[in-house]
Amino acid sequence: MKIITTTEDLKAACLHLANAPFVTVDTEFIRESTFWPELCLIQCATPKDNGGDAYIIDPLSGSIDLAPFFELMADVNVVKVFHAARQDIEIVYKLGNLIPHPVFDTQVAAMVCGYGDSISYDQLVFKVTGAQVDKSSRFTDWRRRPLTEKQLDYAIADVTHLRTVYQKLKANLEEQGRTNWVSEEMDTLTSPDTYEMLPENAWKRLKLRVRKPRELLMLMELARWRELEAQANNMPRGRIIKDEAIYELAGNPPGELADLDRFRGLSRGFDRNRWGEALVALSGKVLAVAKDSLPKLPRPKHAPEGCSAATEMLKLLLKLTAEKEGVAAKVIATVDELEKIAADDDADVLALKGWRRDVFGQQALKLKHGKLAISYRDRKIVMVDLDRAADLAQAAE
Repeated sequence: MKIITTTEDLKAACLHLANAPFVTVDTEFIRESTFWPELCLIQCATPKDNGGDAYIIDPLSGSIDLAPFFELMADVNVVKVFHAARQDIEIVYKLGNLIPHPVFDTQVAAMVCGYGDSISYDQLVFKVTGAQVDKSSRFTDWRRRPLTEKQLDYAIADVTHLRTVYQKLKANLEEQGRTNWVSEEMDTLTSPDTYEMLPENAWKRLKLRVRKPRELLMLMELARWRELEAQANNMPRGRIIKDEAIYELAGNPPGELADLDRFRGLSRGFDRNRWGEALVALSGKVLAVAKDSLPKLPRPKHAPEGCSAATEMLKLLLKLTAEKEGVAAKVIATVDELEKIAADDDADVLALKGWRRDVFGQQALKLKHGKLAISYRDRKIVMVDLDRAADLAQAAE
């Protein structure tokens, strides 16, 4: 294990890492008190047959420029292997203004290989390699220096075991012909759209506890304002205003500063700071919008009769398919997707696209239209293709 604290050492390390076919990568960060994650450590390792070197990069060292690391992340000749990559990629995207490519996420691959839904790193390491990972330093404050030997050992273990996990999962996928299944997932994971936090879309994270168009506009504007403030001040959204307070304010827009005192979801003194003034101004803006200019309240589509029963049947089919294919059900389809399939044959859902359609989607549509039956035979639940059964019966006559 080598600890990197200078730009020159980082350049040399990244040159070595760039000669490997893949590198395992992990980060340690803190974000409890900030909007953006604060990067505290970067861990990287090369395959054992490429020297098996492992590095800990200290971004909090005052004399280090991370540019060489970002160049490595952009090197298309080196596969970047992560476990549960989304937050790590978010950090690289924020600090380096790029998406690592190509990427392999072992958590996604593990679901495709039948290791269950969203398996943790230590559980996956144990199942694949039999090694025990010490997670006692999981909640350490990574900003504090110096780091102890135990903390450093914990951090580097997140990339050293990952080498073996990656190689075994990759071989498993190739053997089963499922490499493209994971590749499709990586396309979403490496899309910049996945990491864009546009303030105008912030309201979509909230539950629509509104009944009138003006309430919806107020909720949208409050969420947008909070997102702008959170990003500009690098503060968690809830430190500015909690979700519950947004719902309260959307239903009862304040007319003046004194009105803010009656909202339980607002912190004390909110009416005496600049945020209180901003909320009252925002409220006045929303109340001044003409009725015919208000956004339309989203109305849930009326589900055709029988959709609830069809969804329950699709849940059973999903369970059977997952067991048959040795894949986590979650990676094939969600309950929300099943409900949409039950209501619409042409639903715009992943379960009806790509490999998922081949494995599950086509069968789901057959079941929905009475061309597939689920039967109990020899103490097992089985699927019966009725069209094929009819053809076989006709051929036997």
